[in-house]
Amino acid sequence: MNEQNENLQTSTKPLSPREVLHQTALKAPNQSGVYMWRNEGGTIIYVGKAKNLKNRLTSYFSGNKDIKTRLLISRARSIEYITTGNEYEAFLLENNLIKQHNPRYNICLKDGKSYPVLKITKEKFPRLYKTRNVVKDGSLYFGPFPDAAALDTFIETLYDIYPLRHCRKFREKDSACLYYHMGKCLGPCCKKTDSSTYGEFIGEITSLLEGKEDTAKKMEDQMRQAARELDFEKAARLRDGLKALSIMQNQNIVEGFDQDDRDYIATWREGELVSFTILKIRGGKLLGRDNYRTLSLNEDTELIPEFMGAYYTEKEIIPPSIYVVSKEGTEFMKRWIKETYDCETEIIPVDDTEKMRMHRAAVNMAQQNAREDIIRRVRERGDFPAMEELKKELGLSKLPVRIEGFDIAHIGGKFPVASLISFYNGNPDKKNYRYFRLKTTDGLIDDFASMKEAVSRRYTRLLNENAELPDLLLIDGGIGQVNAVDSILQTLGLDIPIAGLAKRDEEIWRPHTSQPICLPKRSDALRLLQRVRDETHRFATSRNQELRTKENTVSPFAKLPGVGAKRDGMLMKKYGTLACLANATETDIAETLGIKADAASDILIAAKNLYIEQMEKQNRQKASLGIPGTTKEKAARFQMNHNLAAAALLEIASPEEDPKDS
Repeated sequence: MNEQNENLQTSTKPLSPREVLHQTALKAPNQSGVYMWRNEGGTIIYVGKAKNLKNRLTSYFSGNKDIKTRLLISRARSIEYITTGNEYEAFLLENNLIKQHNPRYNICLKDGKSYPVLKITKEKFPRLYKTRNVVKDGSLYFGPFPDAAALDTFIETLYDIYPLRHCRKFREKDSACLYYHMGKCLGPCCKKTDSSTYGEFIGEITSLLEGKEDTAKKMEDQMRQAARELDFEKAARLRDGLKALSIMQNQNIVEGFDQDDRDYIATWREGELVSFTILKIRGGKLLGRDNYRTLSLNEDTELIPEFMGAYYTEKEIIPPSIYVVSKEGTEFMKRWIKETYDCETEIIPVDDTEKMRMHRAAVNMAQQNAREDIIRRVRERGDFPAMEELKKELGLSKLPVRIEGFDIAHIGGKFPVASLISFYNGNPDKKNYRYFRLKTTDGLIDDFASMKEAVSRRYTRLLNENAELPDLLLIDGGIGQVNAVDSILQTLGLDIPIAGLAKRDEEIWRPHTSQPICLPKRSDALRLLQRVRDETHRFATSRNQELRTKENTVSPFAKLPGVGAKRDGMLMKKYGTLACLANATETDIAETLGIKADAASDILIAAKNLYIEQMEKQNRQKASLGIPGTTKEKAARFQMNHNLAAAALLEIASPEEDPKDS
């Protein structure tokens, strides 16, 4: 019997780590509780709560998941869970476990949470600086200050006003430092001043920072007294000090709020990376903004409650009102704050009513700050998760470190422009942006031909210069545009991966395929492609607008003989277009401008010639592109494509090409 069991075990294929996790999820009970994901070393990497453990855990293995979920599953080796009597008990247990184990993919704000303070050292000649470490060494501490940047500015202002020492350690010397010679220090190290004079400055700064109700009035009285005594330097110091303190205390005031204290909390995420922003309103003024970056694999609806559990660790920092985006989890948080800190606070989700207008604006401001913080973070680290997912989903041979994107912009066929933008490590590389003033489609609407011209000109040049080629080429369009570009690259003998992003359903098209690739809306790869596409569109549109503005400021009548600014205005008012002027008579022109018939004849002849020249140019362009219709036109169209590919190989360029073109 044992022998049969052994044979059965050896013949059964072992389960993969993912399958083992899935089996554990299927066996979970249908009740509330907390679950913990452990890695290969047994370390807890994520803690979550669920109203129904089985439903929540099995959801990790169903459907197409975003990269943060796939990352969690790939690094986990086991799942444990603890059942609870209700969802609120699960919330309490989750909060305790997160603080106990500090999992990598949960929100933890223990580090870097303290606000900075201003320290005045206890020395014979004190110095002042910003610190987050409060030590009982006899020094004076002022704060904390929620806005660290404002404190930095205030300290710089104090050093501009008061010539205090800058050196970290005080040592007596024979010669003074550069700060003394610049008038930025009194030179106590060289005995250039005494402690009483130096102490007067410290006393003024201390009075400023104490911020008592009568401090400002006393300082103003001292300022006026110093002015009466003709001690203008002291009066100026006091004036500038009061101004600097006022700026620090009152910057970023949000008008229209009452005097209650409140917090506004919002978040933004990119994959596993999450940023939280808190706007702190105290006494009706926005005193500061806190930003926290962290990693979390929690659901979007549970991010704010999880963050609040990690952030509000002291009763003193909990305001009477907290405004958030959604009501998800707010009842639990309100109850938890009451039971934990014996503190009454309202957690209020904002809505679109007029009553909430100001509060909604503040939450939107916080959300925008969180988004900007994420953008900075992605720029700093490179968008590697998105590039890795893009490589996998598109079947690329290597990571798309360099992505180039094309887009076409025109107005009714006029001023056609192709934009080329470049992304490196998932971020814009603006020094490699280019634009192309298109020549073969000026006056015509043919995006396929426009894209072909831009691509052929770009990559012919890179071939001739033996320059680095991109890892991925993104086209703003569907399968038609993608195949058109692929034909040019094939002609050039280039093997650059191509993808097209169609705007309607955000479908990704690869060359010569019948079905698009559809990624989840929260996919990091799709987000990166959207960023590239949107940037190409912005760049192309801005250049097209520049050309239109330039063209609109130059009147076609100004090119005619004997027509200056005044006559140009008269012709524009009378005829409006060159075509209307070319169809006018000498008598009409002479009467309009008040000139002789000979001069009017010269203007009319020049107008007709210029109009004929423009029409011939448009006809040549139409013939070169071959508008579908007759057999002759189709042959001309075929010849145009052949010539375009040949031009790409030979890099035929006009001597009048825009120097910014590539």
